Amino acid sequence: MADDKKPLLSTSPPSGDPPSYDDAAIQHGQLPVRPSHQRQPSSGKALPRGPFPLDLPVLNQLKGKRVILASASPRRRQILSQASLIFPKMEITPSTKPENLSKAELGPFEYVLQTAIMKCLDIYETAIQNSLASIPDPSLVISADTVVVTTSGLILEKPRSEADHIAMLKMLRDHRVHKCYTAVVALAPREDARAPGYNMETTVEETKVIFGADVSDELIEAYVKTREGVDKAGGYGLQGLGSLLVDRIEGQSDNVVGLPLRATLGIIEKAVLNQEDPDEAEDEE
Repeated sequence: MADDKKPLLSTSPPSGDPPSYDDAAIQHGQLPVRPSHQRQPSSGKALPRGPFPLDLPVLNQLKGKRVILASASPRRRQILSQASLIFPKMEITPSTKPENLSKAELGPFEYVLQTAIMKCLDIYETAIQNSLASIPDPSLVISADTVVVTTSGLILEKPRSEADHIAMLKMLRDHRVHKCYTAVVALAPREDARAPGYNMETTVEETKVIFGADVSDELIEAYVKTREGVDKAGGYGLQGLGSLLVDRIEGQSDNVVGLPLRATLGIIEKAVLNQEDPDEAEDEE
């Protein structure tokens, strides 16, 4: 686990020439420095600018296919779209199902997991029911849900008012330590239509967040007035000004932001590529 307080995502477009390994080699004395007039002439065509898409079997299989993100979160969309342009034409269709599962009965882990499953199934089933000849069925649906859990086991979601927002952040500051749980669900239709007709893979990732002991009431109140944390579980954004409240984290920072990318890619691979009949796989063993 690593402490991480660095900015996570940049929205600025790349500028200048495409990145080159030669620049680093020259900097470290492994290539001679050549005057600009001695360098290789350009062909006249603009060089492709990195970073380039990940060349992975599952992503190549999904190229040009219908992929739906069942979330309105701009942070989740940004994480996926900036990860080497995994899904450049991804549809954004948030679920409208009320998130009314019982926190007391389920507990944090099951609550966040079942909420993410509910969102994913809602969007997938709606897409299938509304399918048209001109619009293919989705090849992949991704959903996610994030909650913040205090040391006393209280599950926090988005603040409901300014007063609630201030009280929430003061409580997290006073407790010092809390955990972020993000559940991610990947659903892909089965080629053989075997019941229930799809593969579903899930993961729940946990990150420990430690607030700074010296965070003042004035800083909390000033942060709340920025409105940055209004739409975020726990009421703060680690990737933005909310980092002022955080001393350190233990775990993946993108999990706190709302989408653990490496774990998400792992369950996408399983859902899309694992099309074997589970009964046949057991017989072979």
